[in-house]
Amino acid sequence: MRIGFVGAGRMGRPIVARLVEAGHEVRAVGRSEDARSDLTQMGARAVTDVAEAAAGAEVVVLCVFTDEQVREICLCGPLLPTMPRGSALVVHTTASPATIKAVAGCAEGIAVVDAPVSGGPHDTAAGRLTLFVGGDDDAVARLRPVLGCYGDPVLHVGPTGAGQKVKLVNNALFAGHIGLLAEAVRLGERLGVAEPALLAALPHGSAGSRVLDLVAARGSVASFVEVAGGFVGKDVAVVRGIAGQLGADLGVLDEVISRVDVVKKV
Repeated sequence: MRIGFVGAGRMGRPIVARLVEAGHEVRAVGRSEDARSDLTQMGARAVTDVAEAAAGAEVVVLCVFTDEQVREICLCGPLLPTMPRGSALVVHTTASPATIKAVAGCAEGIAVVDAPVSGGPHDTAAGRLTLFVGGDDDAVARLRPVLGCYGDPVLHVGPTGAGQKVKLVNNALFAGHIGLLAEAVRLGERLGVAEPALLAALPHGSAGSRVLDLVAARGSVASFVEVAGGFVGKDVAVVRGIAGQLGADLGVLDEVISRVDVVKKV
């Protein structure tokens, strides 16, 4: 397929690599000479702006960092007016369902699929990035050969916007797990058990979890938060904001999440 790609950064670059390896023709936006050189070396056609990436594309993949960037590119920029009728837009950014709804409302003749991701660049490189996909059945079916190049599992969770809702719940629970683990470490210290010993032991018991494994691999809660805190903090801010927009709250989860130091600063 002819694929336009916007957002070839830390998460996006390995997606571009997987698409190229699968034989797709990829035009990816590179903001700097070094970025364009890297994209060219991996076999993509490097372009300088969004319109150039979108022109003639069957699919455009958007993998920018924030909800604001999605709105700017899709609602204020040349992306949608440039995309051909019958093409599809895939939004990997964790964004507000309201933003996805607004984009879909402006995308005349274009299928909009939201597919926020769970995992990191190493998961993408291995082809095992988790995708929470919202969109029409036909659009999702048509896009599976593209999404399957780097996503496994590709989980179709409902109509357009549903992917974002599932991802937001996922992120709230993820942050809650970190908060619970931080409290568990404090309890262990009060009982005289050092954090390294606790983190080495707990993954082997019934308290084991994916978050515990990730934190144990880093050696401490503080070390894990130092690496992942920026992303966790951003995602929690989005979750809280959207819950407020929808007239909901995070309940007990919010109290647990507040135990994570990085989130207190958001």
